Amino acid sequence: MKKIFKNADKKVLAKWWLLSMTLCVYNMLCSISVYAADGAAGIDEATNKVKGYFESGCNLMYAIGAVVGLVGAVKVFNKWNAGEPDTNKVAAAWFGSCIFLVVVATVLKSFFGI
Repeated sequence: MKKIFKNADKKVLAKWWLLSMTLCVYNMLCSISVYAADGAAGIDEATNKVKGYFESGCNLMYAIGAVVGLVGAVKVFNKWNAGEPDTNKVAAAWFGSCIFLVVVATVLKSFFGI
């Protein structure tokens, strides 16, 4: 008789647990719908924040380009003084990477109208 009673307790406990979880999920979904009522305002706020960070990001990209340019200039100078034959290729690669960083920042500014 005890074994049947334990199975019945487990079934009741499982049903109670399922009911409580269902109510919790329902409560969460109802509260989310209340907070997410105005999606357009949230999108506008996110757009304004990204626009505010964009100028700082472009300045950071210019600074990274300057550091990469200085490191590249030192490496090319060392190769040139050592008389290595592939100096022109290395110089073109470093110069191209610096130009790419500057062009990407400028194109992104003009493309997004910021």
